[in-house]
Amino acid sequence: MEETFVNKVAESGLVTIDPADFIPVGANLVFDLKGYLFMGLILKEKDFREALKSTDWENYRGKNVAVTCSADAIVPVWAYMLIATYLEPVAASIVMGTELELQKQLFLRNLAAIDLSEFADKRIVVKGCGEIPIGDFVYMELTRLLRPVVKSIMYGEPCSTVPVYKKAAAAKNA
Repeated sequence: MEETFVNKVAESGLVTIDPADFIPVGANLVFDLKGYLFMGLILKEKDFREALKSTDWENYRGKNVAVTCSADAIVPVWAYMLIATYLEPVAASIVMGTELELQKQLFLRNLAAIDLSEFADKRIVVKGCGEIPIGDFVYMELTRLLRPVVKSIMYGEPCSTVPVYKKAAAAKNA
């Protein structure tokens, strides 16, 4: 008699979400104000405006740009606003902060674009083991987004999960 193997994981109705699928793609650049400061400390408005006019903004075309100042200097708010007026027409996206903060914001944008309706009342497994390290913030954000619409959320692999959330059974009418 031939034994039939049943893939219980495949038949379980579990939907696996791999956070790595939402890793931001595209080139990143950092625009550092440090090079625009007088003596590395002071932003002179007239000089700054002239320097921005002579900057080749095409280098930023289609790129994700982190705008930061790596020097310990006081930078007026309008300076960041002025930079944004030059970057907005050419950059794919602009974030104030480090390149790491840029990556985080892009990751969160990708998660926010998820069509949650496709996960309505489903049993979800958020993949936990992968070759690419994923920040803890991703798992927290996925849980925050999915919780209102799913039946359950688990962490790990379909064959070995840690329960995270289970929707309470609807109260029966008496």
